[in-house]
Amino acid sequence: MTFRRYLVLGVVAVTAPLGDTLLSVGMKRIGPVSLDHLATLIYAVSTPQILLGIALLICFFASYLASLSWADLTFVLPATSIGNVFVALLARFWLHEQISPGRWLGILLITAGVGFVTQGPSYTEMPKKCPVPGAEASQS
Repeated sequence: MTFRRYLVLGVVAVTAPLGDTLLSVGMKRIGPVSLDHLATLIYAVSTPQILLGIALLICFFASYLASLSWADLTFVLPATSIGNVFVALLARFWLHEQISPGRWLGILLITAGVGFVTQGPSYTEMPKKCPVPGAEASQS
């Protein structure tokens, strides 16, 4: 893998936790929102924290799509799950949430799993031409 590809995976791993954390900050400031009151939901979407969170999640999604175009899902998803560590750290130190020892253990296991995944190939070679069932009938 090239440096650019690692950079894209890094963007995926950082933008999702930051976006989710900003959404959490914004929604805690607004309070409970019900789908029965769409005006409150529309107001929520217009707040700076929510807008920035949405922008970061759009960056995440674009980077995620890019990474899936050159690597297997079984590589990309675990490799980007290092974002769980970032979420826990942001939740603990920015949002002041309590995180149980069991959750920290789970985060540690995820991080170890990411280490195993990065040791394998990022892309499985596919046959050059995959026959599509029924393709012959549509060409006539």
